[in-house]
Amino acid sequence: MNKFVTIERFILDNQPQTAKGELTSLLYDIALAAKIISYKVNRAGLQDILGRVGSTNIQGEDQQKLDVFADRIIFQLCDHPGRVCVMASEEHKELLHIPTHYEKGNYALVYDPLDGSSNIDVNVNIGTIFGIYRAKNWEERGRKEDVLQPARALVAAGYVLYGSSTMMVYSTGQGVHGFTLDPELGEFLLSHQDIRLPEPPAYYSINASYYHYWTPQMKAYADWLQGHEVANAPKPLKLSARYIGSLVADFHRNLLCGGIFAYPAEVNKPEGKIRLLYEAGPLSFLIEQAGGRASNGRENIIDIQPTTLHQRTPIFIGNSYLVEQAEKFLQRM
Repeated sequence: MNKFVTIERFILDNQPQTAKGELTSLLYDIALAAKIISYKVNRAGLQDILGRVGSTNIQGEDQQKLDVFADRIIFQLCDHPGRVCVMASEEHKELLHIPTHYEKGNYALVYDPLDGSSNIDVNVNIGTIFGIYRAKNWEERGRKEDVLQPARALVAAGYVLYGSSTMMVYSTGQGVHGFTLDPELGEFLLSHQDIRLPEPPAYYSINASYYHYWTPQMKAYADWLQGHEVANAPKPLKLSARYIGSLVADFHRNLLCGGIFAYPAEVNKPEGKIRLLYEAGPLSFLIEQAGGRASNGRENIIDIQPTTLHQRTPIFIGNSYLVEQAEKFLQRM
């Protein structure tokens, strides 16, 4: 780890001159939110922050206390500095508008405040995912059009992983870079510069308990990932199965070690489960910057135009070869 490169210094040194200012400061606002959330996560068993709130979010999922806390912290740290014109969160049905008494900025922020929150009470890795767009209309205060953009239009995206250490990984279109939080300094330090997906890949991450809900084509692909010979398919690779059930954690491991995360459509759920705007889009931006791909089985996720705030999508994300094989299997008649 480079002990002398903080995330603030790295952002300032590596942003294009045209992006310095609001975007640089917004990324650091998110880093500050990550520090606060990390502190709460690390003390979850010692404070009254574990368990359910007793309500559900727009996705119909039980809200955890840490879900609500993380969502509030991100909003409160980004609503008033004048860098954001509007926000959208997985936890809210509608847009989150900037209060009128605060100056608006030129960027739109989308985020999943706490991915994998069903794992909170059992001390399994969880994370935050975010994406930043330029506002479509500089004069408007914030509209759906500002967040309903394909991931290709993102100016920055990233995630924070809360695990044995806290890491923030982000890209502004100039590679993927990771920072580890030093608890003694209270600062993110550069630990992984210019991350690239290694070859050959090592892992596949898929919830095989849903096997009987998949199409025959998807079942054949899962069999191939597991090392079985499948007719008219390439020789299987030697991959190991790793599935945590927190998207950020599975994605992070595969980013560093090579592999694929898949959450396919089911026979009665052709739209899949993963949220396009808050999860699949930002991660597809990152994976392309690291040399990989993300697909819904037919097209690149990064090019899909969102039509609703909570649109879902199947996802295959990781090393390009594994994603390409997924598309070939799924398109078989």
